[in-house]
Amino acid sequence: MWVALLSDEPVRSDQKLASIQGWLQAAQADILFEATSLNVETGQPATDHIRAALQHGAHAITANKGPIVHAYRELRDLAAAKGKRFLFESTVMDGVPIFSLFDQLPAIHLQGFHGILNSTTNVILSEMEHGLSFDDSLKKAQALGIAETDATHDIDGWDAAVKTAALITVLMDVPMRLEDIYREGIRELTTNAVRNGRRDGWPFKLVCRAQRDGNGVKASVAPEKVLSSSPMGKISGTSSYIYFKTDIFPGLAITEENPGLYATAYGMLADFVRIAQAGWSAS
Repeated sequence: MWVALLSDEPVRSDQKLASIQGWLQAAQADILFEATSLNVETGQPATDHIRAALQHGAHAITANKGPIVHAYRELRDLAAAKGKRFLFESTVMDGVPIFSLFDQLPAIHLQGFHGILNSTTNVILSEMEHGLSFDDSLKKAQALGIAETDATHDIDGWDAAVKTAALITVLMDVPMRLEDIYREGIRELTTNAVRNGRRDGWPFKLVCRAQRDGNGVKASVAPEKVLSSSPMGKISGTSSYIYFKTDIFPGLAITEENPGLYATAYGMLADFVRIAQAGWSAS
């Protein structure tokens, strides 16, 4: 089994090929790990990379949320037509088995969910609760390696919105455009408001919500005050939380407590193991 890794790391000039198709052919890849950066607006070039891998006859594994939001059904159907797997467990809550969990729950009807899916805003809000300004809290998160140099996607709610859209698209089987999700980030919150919220037992969190509404889904990402003793109120640092509402299980919750940097890599490894095990079973 040959594995090819595609990321944003630079490639030496003598390694460059004219196209992704040529690169896959030269690599004789059976599985592609796609790990390029998120493009919120288009999902590219990751979508093209995955499409090319599947057309080549390789399984595709990605940690990039863009292709899920912008081209999930196309890529899912292409993978099925080619007899290959398209897996993406690392796209939401690192390697926590959210998507594969629902693979083990046949005939479940997901009615909605809510949760906290962006760790950068958790860290910033926690520092603001201790009296730091928004700018100083962001700088501290960046110094800790939690926030990127340009943390716009996190601060303005884009990262959380893309994750929300991915969950809706896959688990609720309703294609969700980002422009249809009400989105508000944490940029306008003041230190006084955040400190007072914590003092009063109602801390601010950036909350993702989705609920079926007729044939569609109504979704939002926005800062909310939540009860400090509630599961969401206890989420801090790099932790995440999600609560699913289904027709069979009224409440099904998952908490991920302060994952390390290896968690996303583990999600991709787990997808690889699923593909390998399926291959062994077939043989």
